[in-house]
Amino acid sequence: MTYDLLLGLASVVVLGTAAQWLGWRLRLPSILLLLLFGFAAGPAGVNVVRPDALFGPLLLPLVSLSVAVILFEGGLSLHVRELGDHAKVVRRLVTLGVFVTWVVASAAAYLLGGLDARLAVLFGAIVTVSGPTVVLPLLRQIRPTGAAASILKWEGIVNDPIGAMLAVLVFQGIVAEGLREATWGAVGGIVKTVVVGGVLGFLAALLVLELLKRYWVPDALQSPVVLAVCWAAFAGANTIQHESGLLAVTLMGVLLANQKRVSTRHILEFKENLRTLLISGLFILLAARLDFNDLRRLGAGDFLLLGVLLAVRPLVVLLCTRGAGLGRADKIFLAGMAPRGIVAAAVVSVFAIRLQELGHEGADRLVPMVFLVIFGTVTVYGLCGRPLAIRLGLATTEPQGVLLLGAHSWARALGVALRELDLAVVVVDTNPRHIAEARMEGLRAYHGSALGERADEQIDLRGVGRLFALTPNDEVNALTAIHYAPLFGSGEVYQVVPEAGRESFETVPSHLRGRFLFADKCDFTALRKRFQSGQRVKATAITEEFDYAAWRTHYGDDALPLLTVDASGRVTVGTPQQPLEPEAGDTLVALVDEESEAAAHRKGAKSAKDTPSRD
Repeated sequence: MTYDLLLGLASVVVLGTAAQWLGWRLRLPSILLLLLFGFAAGPAGVNVVRPDALFGPLLLPLVSLSVAVILFEGGLSLHVRELGDHAKVVRRLVTLGVFVTWVVASAAAYLLGGLDARLAVLFGAIVTVSGPTVVLPLLRQIRPTGAAASILKWEGIVNDPIGAMLAVLVFQGIVAEGLREATWGAVGGIVKTVVVGGVLGFLAALLVLELLKRYWVPDALQSPVVLAVCWAAFAGANTIQHESGLLAVTLMGVLLANQKRVSTRHILEFKENLRTLLISGLFILLAARLDFNDLRRLGAGDFLLLGVLLAVRPLVVLLCTRGAGLGRADKIFLAGMAPRGIVAAAVVSVFAIRLQELGHEGADRLVPMVFLVIFGTVTVYGLCGRPLAIRLGLATTEPQGVLLLGAHSWARALGVALRELDLAVVVVDTNPRHIAEARMEGLRAYHGSALGERADEQIDLRGVGRLFALTPNDEVNALTAIHYAPLFGSGEVYQVVPEAGRESFETVPSHLRGRFLFADKCDFTALRKRFQSGQRVKATAITEEFDYAAWRTHYGDDALPLLTVDASGRVTVGTPQQPLEPEAGDTLVALVDEESEAAAHRKGAKSAKDTPSRD
């Protein structure tokens, strides 16, 4: 029966996207689902995805180009200022940490995995890499605070080219004829990799900067041109020295991220979307290459080997963080996060084929062993990472707090009311007096612009899951909503309704603004007038006896529902398009008139007085 190439290609995209969505929906690591979906779609399952039939000899080059894009995008997200005083920890992790992992993994592969000494050393070199293909998605899901997040991001991205270079040098030593040739080959390989990768990475970054600074490339072509330069640097470096391209594209990304002459934000956004698609496809394709014959080669020793690799990570972190001034929680989280990813799978696929062609016995076991490490580490760290971060106080189960843009009087009143419901509240304002008053009222506050270059790094966002932009400037509200949409999600960035009399923002595409808050005609001026007239923020428990209809009767039609908090602590925000429908068990936060409430209480007290006692 002829294999349907169209069905196979479509299945890769559909299954990859489905795994990503399902992971988001079920709050599971998407990487784990991608591996499961890929394995099930391959020869071991329904056999609808056959990577070698789909791409033939193009498969591994396509994987390499995809990894180049992922590492370049990872480099674009690396800002030196993030590390602060913890750069020393990253240096140790990518040097001493890699060396310790290499030695322990090699010894375990020899003693437990049954590989000969040369293949064991190669296996150890391959599994030293972690990489952004797994670390960054897990960090995005966990959203940890503190230094550990930045350290892990830097380690994962910088680790890839170093580990890949180490694996290449070991491979060259295996195929070399004699110790002398292997030694000189290793020394020459290190020098060539660093020089070639460093020079081409620097030149590629310089070329992009000149093109963008001089406006020689139109906006519509900037992302494709940068992608072309990235691939040119990668292919050129790899042509001169194998695997030096990974260093070139990583360095290119880091240099672009840390310069001040041109903005690379729009390029980063394009690469982020491309990275998600590439990661989905790569994991599906590489997992689909496994079959039952590969799994039969695994023994009890291989699973013990996986346990050793999980156990060596705490040792590595202990050695690399001594005297670094890192907190206990950050150290524990670092020790509990070291998944392996695409680079390890891609490198072992290439080397295993070459070694089998050269007749090395046992080379056919390398691929299933490395994939066991990938699957095992992704499963353990993926499932345990978030609970660990929550237990350590570095993340929250489901952040429901609010970032309030604006610390004027009525924004502070709203913040205090939300804080009393045990919601995390942070206010941001450029007015020092407003910030001082917010702090006196017990609110977490940040003095500065929410759109500042380092604002989203400096603002304490623990427990915060949404934005309320409450300034009188509609444009600032919209820009801030756009800025924080990637962090909170477009469904959780809100702004007050634009001022009456101005051109309606309803004509502005939703991706260029936030969702509107509370109700129609509820703009900044209208909300301020409500507070000036004596209305205040009040939280009311909705019960079976005192339902929403009774609440509305009690407080009158002028009362303005703002949001609800259900019994589990989940917040639902009212909008003009989706008015609130509180149910029993919810706490309704609303603007109510104090005089109307007092009159209602007097009426209720009188009714109670006139009611005969049951006793």
